[in-house]
Amino acid sequence: MADGRRTFSISLTTPDGAIFDDEAEMVIVPGAAGEIGVLARHAPLIALLKAGSTRVYTNRDAQEVQEFATGPGFFTVEQDRALALVDTAVNVREIDPAAAEEQLEQAKAELERIERGESEADRWQLEQRIKAAENQLAAAGRT
Repeated sequence: MADGRRTFSISLTTPDGAIFDDEAEMVIVPGAAGEIGVLARHAPLIALLKAGSTRVYTNRDAQEVQEFATGPGFFTVEQDRALALVDTAVNVREIDPAAAEEQLEQAKAELERIERGESEADRWQLEQRIKAAENQLAAAGRT
């Protein structure tokens, strides 16, 4: 913080490990009741997250931001440390819209087979795959 910018530690973590773990000036997460913005020295907080866009601002003046398409999860802030535990997280620059579209179509087709009684796949898991694919497509600007 030699340049006068106030930062805090932010970790964006999935079951597979940390996707982002560094210092930031601000983070905006998709809270269940609306977006939540956090700066350094934020009051302690615990919140539910819905699938959406998580934006990490490493330098607000230079408009350095990393955006992630994130799944549902939890968010905590305590003593200049924020932690977002989410089901999925993909940097929007790394989203393959064709692969996300294919995942969406496959999951929807399997859900239709369940509804016709032709499949015993887990409905909840399919619904989560659909939400994740739709979220990636939205973040990539394809919906």
